[in-house]
Amino acid sequence: MSLLLKASNGHLFLSSSIASMATCSSFCAQLPIHFRPIPIASSFPTNQPFKPFSAQASISPANDGGSPNTIGFLGLGIMGSPMAQNLIKSGCDVTVWNRTKSKCDPLISLGAKYKPSPEEVTAACDVTFAMLADPECAVEVACGKHGAASGMGPGKGYVDVSTVDGGTSKLICGHIKASGASFLEAPVSGSKKPAEDGQLIFLTAGDKSLYETVAPFLDIMGKSRFYLGEVGNGAAMKLIVNMIMGSMMATFSEGLLLSEKVGLDPNVLVEVVSEGAISAPMYSLKGPSMVKSLYPTAFPLKHQQKDMRLALGLAESVSQPTPIAAAANELYKVAKSHGLSDSDFSAVIEALKGKVQS
Repeated sequence: MSLLLKASNGHLFLSSSIASMATCSSFCAQLPIHFRPIPIASSFPTNQPFKPFSAQASISPANDGGSPNTIGFLGLGIMGSPMAQNLIKSGCDVTVWNRTKSKCDPLISLGAKYKPSPEEVTAACDVTFAMLADPECAVEVACGKHGAASGMGPGKGYVDVSTVDGGTSKLICGHIKASGASFLEAPVSGSKKPAEDGQLIFLTAGDKSLYETVAPFLDIMGKSRFYLGEVGNGAAMKLIVNMIMGSMMATFSEGLLLSEKVGLDPNVLVEVVSEGAISAPMYSLKGPSMVKSLYPTAFPLKHQQKDMRLALGLAESVSQPTPIAAAANELYKVAKSHGLSDSDFSAVIEALKGKVQS
């Protein structure tokens, strides 16, 4: 059995040869595609509490046959590219795919292999990771023509690290499991810089044996991981976290503008907030740029609004009122209408400036 060890200096040591092939791309068609849901038989009881697992535990990938592990990675955008790079730089043999092939080139130059479709990536790899932009892309890449599910089979694993709703995650799970393969949802908490630094937080749910198999790879890409039980729990946790984050950013934007309006220095407000009980890294990281009306993209505003929308849908499904998040979502929609979809989500402050000027 191959064992991955991560030393304190961040380098990965292999106790036996491990070949990993990561993936490349997002495979999102513009036309709507309809899939017939496949019944999912969950092996996880719904009436029992989940137990979180920390990344501090060292778990080696299962490889009873002694053959090299092969890793695929699908989707090389703002998040997927640095995640795949960390796998490659840690010594993994990675195979990549991306809808825009040119985004694969930097990883190929680092030693990654390339396949022209998700199906060919999953057929060639033991485990495949997918980081796609939204539920539609995630479904198309997994279940569409030449999609990942077509290359899956017994003994293989599919780990979807995209941020989607629970229904989408269960749909993808059904198609993957129908092939005889294992499925794990593992959306991440963190944006571009944490992805580059290998400091992401993985919120996983699904096949526990697959979780244990890929744990060492999650530890390369992240600082902690949690196992949350049945499929859908990881998606729900991620949406709730991003709902809170989006609401925090909207309120922070109000505070910055109000401080300036009453004659205070908003830069000092950022310092004051950073020293108090409500301090959060997001405020000290984003605040100075927001004061200058600069929004370098770490997490696109369009994705934040998408997550707010999905979180509100989740809340509606269980009749939980979320009036603060609903109000914040409207601001993100206004910001999108101002052409800020591809700016960082901190650009939501511009929606409030528009209201003040009108």
